[in-house]
Formats: sequence, C-alpha cells, structure tokens
Amino acid sequence: MNWRKKIMLHGMVWAFLIALFTLVASGGFNSSKGFYIHFINMSILNVIIFYVNLYIIIPATLNKRKFFWWFFSCFIVVVFFTLIKYAESFYMFKLSNLDITIEGKKIANEEFWANMISFFLTNGFFIFISTVYKFTVDWFFNEKEKSDLEKQSLSAELAFLKSQINPHFLFNSLNNIYSLAYQKSDATPNAILKLSEIMRYMLYESNDSRVNLAKEINYLQSYIELQKLRFREGAHVVLEVEGEVKDQVIVPLILISFVENAFKHGVATDERNPIYINISLFENTILFTLRNLKNKQNKDQTGGIGMVNVKRRLDLTYPQQYKLTVEDGEEHYFCELYLNL
Repeated sequence: MNWRKKIMLHGMVWAFLIALFTLVASGGFNSSKGFYIHFINMSILNVIIFYVNLYIIIPATLNKRKFFWWFFSCFIVVVFFTLIKYAESFYMFKLSNLDITIEGKKIANEEFWANMISFFLTNGFFIFISTVYKFTVDWFFNEKEKSDLEKQSLSAELAFLKSQINPHFLFNSLNNIYSLAYQKSDATPNAILKLSEIMRYMLYESNDSRVNLAKEINYLQSYIELQKLRFREGAHVVLEVEGEVKDQVIVPLILISFVENAFKHGVATDERNPIYINISLFENTILFTLRNLKNKQNKDQTGGIGMVNVKRRLDLTYPQQYKLTVEDGEEHYFCELYLNL
C-alpha cells in the first residue's frame, strides 16, 4: 500500500473513531460548541501521541532493541503531552469565553492532580495501543513475507522437479526409438512422429499449474502408443477411463511416471497379463490404478528419479489430498493413487 492510500485509510479510521466517541461523549451531539472544540483538541493530541510513538520512537529505539530508551522516550512524551493537555484544558475552562456543556449541564474542570493523572494515563494508553498496532502490523507482514518465501521456494522446487521429467522421459523414449532404428523397424518414423506430438504437449501445454484431465489422458494414450511400437510381438495394454473427465483438471505429468515404470520394469508382451491402467472419476476425486507383471530379467529394479520425483510433486501439489498405495510383489507390481482434484 502506497503512502497516499495509507494516509487516506488512517485518516478515515481516525475520523470515524473521533466522530463515534464524540457522539457518545456529547450525549448524541447535544453539547455546546466549547465541548466539541475541547474534545476534538484532546483527540488530535491523542492521535499525535500515537504516531510519535509509531513512526519516531519505535523505529529509533525498539527496532534497534534499545528497550530502556524506548521506555524513557515514551515517558518523556507522556509527560510532555500531559502538560500540553493541561494547558489546553486550563485555557478552555478558565480563559476562554466558551461554555463547555453536555445536554445543557456545565462541566466542571477537575482539580490539578486529577487532571494530570487522567491525562497521563490516557497518553500512556495511546502509547500502548500504538505499540500493539506496530507489533501486530509487523507480525502480519512478517507472516505474509514468510508465506511468500515458502511459496517461492515451493514453486522453485516444483519447477526443478518438472524440469527433470522432460529429460527423463526424453531419455527413455530416445532409447526406445534407438531400439527400433537398430532393428530397422518400419515403425521408427511413426515413433518419431508420436514423440514429437508428446513433446509438443510437454513443451507448450503442460506449463500451467493445472491442465485439463482429458488432455493428460490423451498424453498417456500417446505415450502408450509410442511404447507399443517398439514391441515386434505386440504389446498388451488396457487403459480404461470411467467417469466424466471433461471439466476436471490435474497437475500435468503427474501420472506418466507410473506408466513409464510399467513399461520399463514390467512385461507388456504377455496377453494374459496385460499392463492394466484404470482411471476412475468420483465427483472431484480421481482413482488411478496400475497393475503389471514384473520383468524378472530386468536387472534395474530401481524406480530411478521418476518415482521419487512424482512422490515429491504429490507432496507439494496435493498436500494431505492424496493417498498412494504401492504393492511391489515378487510377480506383480500394483499401485493405486487417490487424488482429491
């Protein structure tokens, strides 16, 4: 908030508060002119005390952890304005020709010490509320700054995790296409075409924090088609989609790692045990299920960076809103992911 807006906001708040307290103190604006002048003078002095502490004393003392000097400065200000208020009160009640009445009843000026104690306590109260105001505002902005820093840190981490996906995916896909080219397969040109379609999605459509679920599923289907091309004997994959996906959105590239692992570590050529993928929608919840027969000849049983990456992304993008179950058995691999979209 810039200074102009800040001054306007403070001015409106003080005007409202002074009008409110004047209304109460004057018995519903049923007082003499002298009362209003006296009351507003006192109010203005209180406002000055508030800002002297807020913008002069606190920055010069408390912000530098000079607690004694803050207390001492406040005491001097309280005493000084106590004398100012007494002088104003003495003038209004003793020297001016103005009547100070509420609802027609004249107000008697208090004795010297009664006035001084009253003014001293009032001034101290405004020092107190300006200090509380300062700490409250500072706490609020510190929390906001802390929250912003956390968001920036999470965004940076997500960007880093996402940046790992493309090279990881590209590395696996190029390996597959290399295998096709090495075998002089006629499917090589189609594989390159599929790869270009997938890369177009990854480069241009998956940059938002959320993407349409239908597009993400199309991306999975393209990936599966690309993978199928490298199996001469044919690959058996079942992909089922149940429920309405049209208006649902999801974090992009969050499901691909599971499918990648199924092709990398599983058996896709067994017709009796196809790679089974099911995506079911229940209102705002998606259930992603994947089951595949494990390839025992595959010596690389690690999930690589893919699974570590996807778990971390789930933690960051769906905190407390997902449940991932993985059963890594001797024969089969099974995973089930609930996402609250």
